[in-house]
Amino acid sequence: MTLNVSNQREIALASRSMPNGLRYTELSVPGLRCAGCMSKTERALLAMPGVRAARANLSTKRVSVTWEDAEAPPDIIGTLQSIGQPAHLFEAADDDDGDAEYTHLLKAVAIAGFSSMNIMMLSLSVWSGADAFSRQAFHLISAALALPAVLYSGNIFYISAWRAIRAGRTNMDVPISVGVLLAFAMSVYDTANGEAHAYFDAAASLIFFLLIGRVLDHRMRGKARSSIAGLRRLSPPGALVEQESGALAYWPIADINPGCVFMVSPGERFPLDGVILDGVSEIDRSLVTGESEPISVGPEARVVAGVLNLAAPLRVSAVADKNGSFLAAMERMMEAAQTGRSDYRRLADRASALYAPVVHLMALLAFVGWFFAFGDWHYALTIAVAVLIVTCPCALGLAVPIVQVVAAQRLFDQGIVLRDGAALERLAEVDAVIFDKTGVLTLAEMSVTNAAEIPKDALCTAASLAHSSSHPVASAIWRAANSASIQPASLSERREIPGFGIEAIDQHGTRVRLGRASWAVSKATISNGMEPSYCVLSRDGRPLARFALQQTPRPDAKTAIALLRDDGLHVEMLSGDSEHAVSAFATRLNMPISRSALTPAEKFARTSELKNAGHKVLMVGDGLNDLPAMAAAHTSMAPASAADISRNTADLVFMGEGLLAVPVAVRVARASDRLIKQNFALAIGYNVIAIPLALAGQVTPLVAAIAMSLSSVVVIGNALRLSVVRTASVRSRSESHRWREQVAT
Repeated sequence: MTLNVSNQREIALASRSMPNGLRYTELSVPGLRCAGCMSKTERALLAMPGVRAARANLSTKRVSVTWEDAEAPPDIIGTLQSIGQPAHLFEAADDDDGDAEYTHLLKAVAIAGFSSMNIMMLSLSVWSGADAFSRQAFHLISAALALPAVLYSGNIFYISAWRAIRAGRTNMDVPISVGVLLAFAMSVYDTANGEAHAYFDAAASLIFFLLIGRVLDHRMRGKARSSIAGLRRLSPPGALVEQESGALAYWPIADINPGCVFMVSPGERFPLDGVILDGVSEIDRSLVTGESEPISVGPEARVVAGVLNLAAPLRVSAVADKNGSFLAAMERMMEAAQTGRSDYRRLADRASALYAPVVHLMALLAFVGWFFAFGDWHYALTIAVAVLIVTCPCALGLAVPIVQVVAAQRLFDQGIVLRDGAALERLAEVDAVIFDKTGVLTLAEMSVTNAAEIPKDALCTAASLAHSSSHPVASAIWRAANSASIQPASLSERREIPGFGIEAIDQHGTRVRLGRASWAVSKATISNGMEPSYCVLSRDGRPLARFALQQTPRPDAKTAIALLRDDGLHVEMLSGDSEHAVSAFATRLNMPISRSALTPAEKFARTSELKNAGHKVLMVGDGLNDLPAMAAAHTSMAPASAADISRNTADLVFMGEGLLAVPVAVRVARASDRLIKQNFALAIGYNVIAIPLALAGQVTPLVAAIAMSLSSVVVIGNALRLSVVRTASVRSRSESHRWREQVAT
């Protein structure tokens, strides 16, 4: 294959840098129409030298490719072109194409529906015993009515089939196109020869019912696309950026990089994640927390993209670019939710991939067998067309992805973002849930209750250690120091050790530590009676101050734990806190099992222990110290307030402050699993009944068209039942409406 230098240059310029010498490119592929198209696209890309990962998304009709950074990027666009999938670099405006496609589908359905309904009425007259002259007239009228449906409405299938054939491949639209055209051609032949029956109704009805299935599928995927587009719209297109001269200039959001200082006026949303430099205001965080009550923010407060500024102008320093913002991360998670490859989906993809050659072979054998049995090529061809039509695996191909799309939308309406579609299957298998305590069972924000008792110099040193750490305890100490107008001390060689604390060298050259007593204070001091409390400030192993911290349980935490236990799940809490603090908190929440003073390695060991005992574990964590356990678990979940790395590691992220998101996600996953199994049973049961009848000559092309199309509609309708499955509600009805309205507008 000849490399296209222009394509390679475009890919190099539009790609995004990633860790480990990799780059990421996103392309729009309008021709993605089925699970088979996705599989072939991914296989072709993965076969290219230097391509490390490729993932196709049927809902957004996009392909994401991760490739090794090299002097000559892979010709991804050329490769997609060679397999009959024209592509171009994705731009946000491409999402508007979905409405145009939907409009085209509706027009095609309307034409096919008008044709098929009228042809059906004429066919009833023919089958009721019309005389020869009337029958011939009705056939001619039927041919005229069927022609627009076959040429215009059927063109959707022909284009897809032709692209596949031209690339030396096949897809589900190939046998559909062959079946429609053969049925129409046979009917024209029979009409021209004055035969008693024709199958114009079969050709038009097949197109009509197939398009109904496509419209329903497109509609459901359109809801997912609208959610993603709604998230994107929450970020303004640009902001007033402060120049070196102090003047303000409006920059597009794509041009604003970390370190740039921008202004956010009252009534505007933050375009990027940032830290407030100047100004005091109130912000609406309902996008992140689900709570509509505003909170006050001032200098040093961290804000994320999409949050609404309510009261006063703010001067903000960007900490991430457009692609690294909180909204961008949520958008990527929503897209990834529809592309995960669960075992069920891989099974459906393999079955769909085998479809075309198997069906063509069966139709050929049916034609040959019936022709040699009776010597009537017309009758044999009629049976072959019926076999070709009735065996389309559209229902099987839709069985899994349509449920994933509906489930992702159902979770999103409740403020839960599914990061990986395959996680739904893993979540449905979960029989044990492990909660971290701080930041998960409790709200992320903690408070220091004894700040007034701590010496000023100790609070100054502690503030310096805690500054810029995302740990809830460090954030609480920093806020306490800010409230007391404490200026941070000068420290060097600062480093954070997950699960233990923070250490540095002060201006006297001594080592200071802020963290758990067992790490910050010498063993001799602890053995002399000092309680190993959660957070202690020490200098060279000698305690300087002990911070008393107050934690507030998340709303509905006790109810969520009770619901999980009612559903038969094993529930326990793992924490790095002292035994006394953990025990009291576990009693307060009616937590059956709790373990205290655990390091990250010990959390990992406990998760692995449950895993080795045969349990499928869901780990709900929020910090760096939870990452090993989250990686070891069967699946994982994190609050939106979690550290970036934890949020990006988790399979699901919940936006609100309440903890009901956990039992809701489990129940939706279990309901999805049931519906997928039902869809498989419906699709397989249909084929078990329909194929032998078609091969035996007991199914006409018309009946085959209706039966096959209805099987797809039934599978889609069954998936839609997920939208009314009863679960515990994370949000009230008014909150859910407000959330959807906010994202939509």
